[in-house]
Amino acid sequence: MRLRTPLGNARGLGSAHEGTEVFWTQRLTSIASIPLTFFLVGSCLYLIGADYEAARAFISSVFAAPALILVVIVFVWHMCIGMEEILVDYVHSPALKFAGLIFNIFFSVFLGLTGVYAILKLSFGA
Repeated sequence: MRLRTPLGNARGLGSAHEGTEVFWTQRLTSIASIPLTFFLVGSCLYLIGADYEAARAFISSVFAAPALILVVIVFVWHMCIGMEEILVDYVHSPALKFAGLIFNIFFSVFLGLTGVYAILKLSFGA
């Protein structure tokens, strides 16, 4: 039997030294989302009533395709970080937390790759 205080037990866990990196990454992706959201809303308003060929021509333009890819990457990255924080903070079962974190990563990668693939396919020809 060991006579350790709860503080002594907690000290042995140490620090991951990644808290501020995740904090700043989430803040930077949220700041980057502001102009990207304006671009996305403006693009949607511009394409109201447009047919498929007009939308495809817009998406395949030199400016719109990289901007839309950036929208997908930044939004998915921000979503992944936010879901990770929710899972770490509010899921208490280690098995469910691990499964949720793994699913979050795979889902985010799948969503990002699917979005980028769709934009590239529309840009370079369907």
